[in-house]
Order: sequence, then C-alpha cells, then structure tokens
Amino acid sequence: MKPIYEPKTRAKEYCDLAINIYQGCSHGCTYCYARKMFERYHPNEKFEDVKLRPGIIEATKKQLSSGKFEGKTIQLCFMCDPYPAGIDTTPTREIIKLIKAAGAHVQILTKGGERAYRDFDSLDSNDWFGITISSIKDSHVEEPNAAPVDERMNVLRDANKRGIKTWISFEPVINTDDILFLLKFLPDKNTFLKIGKLNHVANSTDWKAFGLEAERICKENGWNYYIKEDLR
Repeated sequence: MKPIYEPKTRAKEYCDLAINIYQGCSHGCTYCYARKMFERYHPNEKFEDVKLRPGIIEATKKQLSSGKFEGKTIQLCFMCDPYPAGIDTTPTREIIKLIKAAGAHVQILTKGGERAYRDFDSLDSNDWFGITISSIKDSHVEEPNAAPVDERMNVLRDANKRGIKTWISFEPVINTDDILFLLKFLPDKNTFLKIGKLNHVANSTDWKAFGLEAERICKENGWNYYIKEDLR
C-alpha cells in the first residue's frame, strides 16, 4: 500500500498530493460523494463506522522514507475527514508528525472544529489549515454530526493567529445566499478561498449567477481566491 497519492480530476485543484487516513466518516453529510462510492463497493458495511485504514501508519512511514516528498504539500484528506466525530484521531497526529519529519508540509481540510486544536503545535507557517463551509443555516441538517460552522470559523481564526496558513473550501455549496453573505464579512484577508458548486446531486441553482456574484465580492474585498473549474 502507498497511502500518499496524486489526486485526479476535480480533486487535483485542491492539492497535488493527498492521503486518506480513515475508512468512512461519521459526520453524516447528506451530499457526501465518498459515502456513495463507499456504499457501491462495500454494500455490507456502514460508512459511519469509521475505521483506521489497516497498516497505514507503517505504510506512510515507508513511503516518506524515500525522500521524494521533501518540500511538497500533502492534503489530509479527500475521502474522509482527518477529525471525524466519535473516534480516537491520534493516528491523524501520527501522520502529521511523519509528514513533517520527512520535510514535507501538511494541508488539512476538516469539518471537525475544535477536535483539530490538539495538532496545531505540530503545524508551522509552511502548513495549511482549512475548513469546509457549504451553508450556514442548513448546516445542522446537511452536516448533522460535523462541528457547527461558527466553531469551524473560530478554529480557523486561531490557526491564522498562530501563523498557520488558512483556507476555506466553499464546496459543495448548499445555500448560495449563505455563502455570498459570508464572503462579504470574512475576518482574515489572508485566508485563501476556493469556491465551487454542488456536484453529484440534482439541483436547480443558477450557478453562473452565483459564480459571477461570488467573484465580484471577492474582487471588491481584495480576497485571495480561486474559482473551481466546474463553477467557472
């Protein structure tokens, strides 16, 4: 097993390298693409029953020992969350420490909120801490077991104050009005924004109008942003 891999297609717009630490996720997001893929290939298992991928710590250590990842950034995670609810996420810390010891950098994307605080002492100004925001008022329905959006934002601010680079993934977008509102009042101008749309779920949203307005707000406020190709 080689846990560190190069993402393809849409995921490539987030990071050149990634690792998935766990099998499954307990956040219960209604729009989850990873859940759909998991259920297709594991019909007798529950996606919510999060498990550490067998042998991943040793396999990651072996892969990093090659030296070819030095100076590169590795995302945690695409097909799971590095801080799922209800389980011991010590393996996430172990993976972070292995990546840093190999001279590589970490890019975290999570809805775990305060569960991520524990590992801030392992991150520095070469690393990224990111959160996903899909909506505000509907988040408790669409992401029932994820940390509340205000908690995610508070943790992001703390990471920013510590000198860790910060970013927000506005994808998938569930409520366009919520996202456009939030874009007007972001607290940290140096937080990098990646803005996408809702994929894999039928919807009637005018994505062109949303994308144009989102970009207008970003330009008006001087935000550092990227519009994902599906939305552009």
